[in-house]
Amino acid sequence: MLQTPSPPRLVTLVILSGLAALSLNIFLPSLPGMARHFDAPYAQMQIAVSGYLAVSALAQLLIGPISDRFGRRPVQLAVLAIFVLASAAILVAPTAETFLAARMVQSAIATSFVLTRAMVRDMHPGPEAASMIGYVTMGMSVVPMIGPVIGGALDEAFGWRANFAMLAAFGLATLILAWVDLGETLRGPGLGFREQLRSYPILLKSHRFWGYTLAAAFASGSFFAYLGGAPFVGAQIYHLSAAQVGYFFALPALGYAVGNFISGRYATRLGMDWMILAGTLTATLALAAALGAELTGLASAYTFFPAVGLIGLGNGLALPSANAGMMSVRPELAGTASGLGGTLTIGGGAALSALAGTLLGPGATALPLIVLMLVSAALSVASLLWVRARRRRLGV
Repeated sequence: MLQTPSPPRLVTLVILSGLAALSLNIFLPSLPGMARHFDAPYAQMQIAVSGYLAVSALAQLLIGPISDRFGRRPVQLAVLAIFVLASAAILVAPTAETFLAARMVQSAIATSFVLTRAMVRDMHPGPEAASMIGYVTMGMSVVPMIGPVIGGALDEAFGWRANFAMLAAFGLATLILAWVDLGETLRGPGLGFREQLRSYPILLKSHRFWGYTLAAAFASGSFFAYLGGAPFVGAQIYHLSAAQVGYFFALPALGYAVGNFISGRYATRLGMDWMILAGTLTATLALAAALGAELTGLASAYTFFPAVGLIGLGNGLALPSANAGMMSVRPELAGTASGLGGTLTIGGGAALSALAGTLLGPGATALPLIVLMLVSAALSVASLLWVRARRRRLGV
């Protein structure tokens, strides 16, 4: 394993996560134009989003054990190199099929979410790791707000390929930064795959691992369900313009950034469990209020979307500690735990997003979406309480 003299700086981890987030959404305003360019159905071009999520979920499952074996630095550098090459391939793709094939390879960058969390856990114990993850994701949370704005401006000025040219350039610059600054954080020679397999039962039988993982997955699930249903709710139920829906979409990102900042400041002082409980309860109570407004006829865009902003705040409080908690069960398998947790979160989120879309149709109200989001949020609270109850029962 290649060792470098110092661990990575916080800003390097933020940039790595930010690149992964930017790759997901910068090109969204270009999708209709891309469909016209390739003479392909819009639904086919949407695979650039849904397929990307599916492949990234699988990649996150695999990348954790690989990084536990070979180290964070060489794996992250390889991921960045693959991303740059895939972005370049997209620029010269002659057909929709070749574009989508390169786009699926480009999804390798999503594993940076797993790798940066594992690096933080390598360097810091549980509560301190939660604090640092909060700061990393606070910086990353700005990207979903500005990514589509940048992408729309680039498309208008230079065409849809400009988005992917920017990603290729950003990826190359990040690769250079990582080569210089990304010191190896995994201590020792790395855990062989055979040793990992012997350790898996301990991880997979741990109530703490599953409790924290499910808390993260269900907390994120509320937001993914929102992504699947909010465009319909905003346009068809509350009759908002596309610009108004876009403004409201910034609320959860703003809430998430604030929650991450609070988590960074107080996770070490209050502990992981209390941060998760505060965050999941915030989201659940906000959605309960939105449900009450819906049932009493007081619902409007100004009750629904602010409630989702509070979901973002709650997730910003809860997710850094939940992610740190799942990686603390077996620190030598931090990458594996982070990857498995990421796969469950993304995979479950994709399912909830699709379910939200099927629940909404002509004549529907926002009620099915609110109920789905509330159930997911409530299950995140239940998952944390299960961890605490088991811990009390075992006296640990």
